[in-house]
Amino acid sequence: MSHRLWALLRRDVALLLLGGRRGGTMLPLLFFLAVAMLFPFAVGPDPKLLARTGGGVIWVAALLAAILPLDRLVEPDLDAGMFDQWALRGMSEEWTIAVRVVAHWLSFGPLLMLATLPASALLGIDAAAFRTVELGLLVGTPGLAALGVTVAALTAGLRGGAALSGLLVIPLAVPLLVFGAGSLATGGDSGIALTAAVSLVLLALAPFAGGAAVRAGRG
Repeated sequence: MSHRLWALLRRDVALLLLGGRRGGTMLPLLFFLAVAMLFPFAVGPDPKLLARTGGGVIWVAALLAAILPLDRLVEPDLDAGMFDQWALRGMSEEWTIAVRVVAHWLSFGPLLMLATLPASALLGIDAAAFRTVELGLLVGTPGLAALGVTVAALTAGLRGGAALSGLLVIPLAVPLLVFGAGSLATGGDSGIALTAAVSLVLLALAPFAGGAAVRAGRG
């Protein structure tokens, strides 16, 4: 069982990273950097304003980058009957969704954290705030990945599912954004702890909610 899950994880990560899912991971990464570059032009060159709002901008950009590939996370495999094949091999929908969450995070989370370094320089974020932003993204982006895969499973096969999934993810991700961006104003520790708590809840729920949605879609 374990070797099948590892094989599935390698397959999903390869598809997401190498562009097998129509654009790969470069599109979210470029989108994230584009938002960071354009924001200073929109609000002006005031360094104090940029430093005060930069953390929130990075979190919003991370959310939007994470939801770009939602329509490609579950629906293509569901349409191709891959979930049926995995079920025949003894891998439940809960396990396949859990693996998909890990693959989705690996495809965007570490790269966004790396891209936060030039984004912070553009936004005038100092070293202490940068550390807080990075810690927040480290504990918060897994929750974004879990939420994204769950919503992708819920909307797979629906007409207009891509637009619907984005509309669902954004309000559901508000607690992560509030606590993650708010950690910059509260000194860091409490906000990061709350971000981690929300992320853990989403990670715990994702396999069961996503698995149930996939079974309903297969039926």
